[in-house]
This record gives sequence, structure tokens and C-alpha cells, in this order.
Amino acid sequence: MGRFFTGRTKMADVVSMNHSLILAMPRFGIALGFGEQSVQEICARYGLPVDFVLLIFNVYTFDDYLPDGDDLMRTDFSPLVPYLEASHRYYLSERLPHIERHLLHVAGSAGERYGSILKQFFEDYRKEVVEHFESEEREVFPYLEELMKGVRGTRPMSEHFADNHTDLVDKLGDLTQILYKYIPCEGFEEELNELVFAIMQLSADLEKHALIEERILLPYVELLERRQEE
Repeated sequence: MGRFFTGRTKMADVVSMNHSLILAMPRFGIALGFGEQSVQEICARYGLPVDFVLLIFNVYTFDDYLPDGDDLMRTDFSPLVPYLEASHRYYLSERLPHIERHLLHVAGSAGERYGSILKQFFEDYRKEVVEHFESEEREVFPYLEELMKGVRGTRPMSEHFADNHTDLVDKLGDLTQILYKYIPCEGFEEELNELVFAIMQLSADLEKHALIEERILLPYVELLERRQEE
């Protein structure tokens, strides 16, 4: 296997090298059961542009992977917005409710003082996530779609939307610190461990989500804007 994934890489090898990609597969509509097929063969089966899928896989897996302008302009980005929207649905409909279930159990066992702090922190965090995603879907994604159609963008794109992901990740770190330091866990250690693990998993996935927007979405938008100016 080369330094980065290629179309010839077996899909099973991709998942073996980075297990977290199992969580990203449904966002492409890809189901498990790859056999010995390569990334290129799986993409052909599902009607996906292989270059786009490889960009996501490589950003998710290799910290030093950074596509250049030629890579971006050669890539079919038609699945980008649907992929990002599917990521939003995954966080809001699956990961946050999963965390909430465990957090409510822990809060109920931690006493009124700590339980109230946990529940309020989580509710504030969820509202911030919802507002951030709605802002992207209202401003950023339509702007990108206009550029991809060759239309000069008419909607402002927030310059700080990627930075906001960092804040979302940092607040998850704050939540785990509260759980580590202040929540008495006697009698419900397993539940608390499950909660911390779920939060850490969401934090890691959000970091990759932010990288996709910083290393793929933003540079691609800048290239399209320069093309229009020229």
C-alpha cells in the first residue's frame, strides 16, 4: 500500500487501517461487505466519484495529507454538500442523542448539584451545534453550489465557520474534564466510561469534519472564486 490511499487500495484495507471510517461510510451510502474489491470498484458500484471519496478517506486518515489545487480542480465535487449534510444528520440524529441518554443516566446518579450542571452544559452545547450547522446549510452550502454552477455567489460565506468547529471540539473537552474531575462515579462506573468514550469519539469525528472543510471545502471555494474573477 502506498503512502496514501489510491483507487487500487482494497476497501477492506482502508477500513482496517482507519476503523473510524466505518462511521463515515453511511454518509456516502456505502454498506459494509467489500470482499476483495478496491476503492475504485466500490465507488463504481455506488456511482461515486473515486477522487472525491479518496480525498475524504485520506484527510480522515493521514494528518499530513493536503490536496493541492490541481487535485481539487480534477475532482468531481458534486457529492460534497450531500456528504457534509449527511454528517450533520449523523451528529444530530445519532451521536448527540446517544450521548444524551448516557449523560441523563449519569446526571440522575450524580446528585442535584452536579446533575444540573451536566444537563445544562449539554443542552447549551447542543443548541450551539444546531445553530452552527444551520448557519452552514443556510449560508455556506448554497454559496458553494452557486459557485459550482458558475454563478457568482450572492450569499455571504462566513469566514469563521471552520474556526467554530474548533470551539465545538474544545467544549467537548471541557465536558470530559467535568466528568473526569467532579462527577462521583461510585456505582455507575461503566455508564460513566461509556459516556466519556462516546464524547471522545464525537470529538475526534468533529475534528475530521473540520479538516475536510479546512483542507477541501475552503480551498475549493477559493479556487472557484479566483476562476470567476479571472
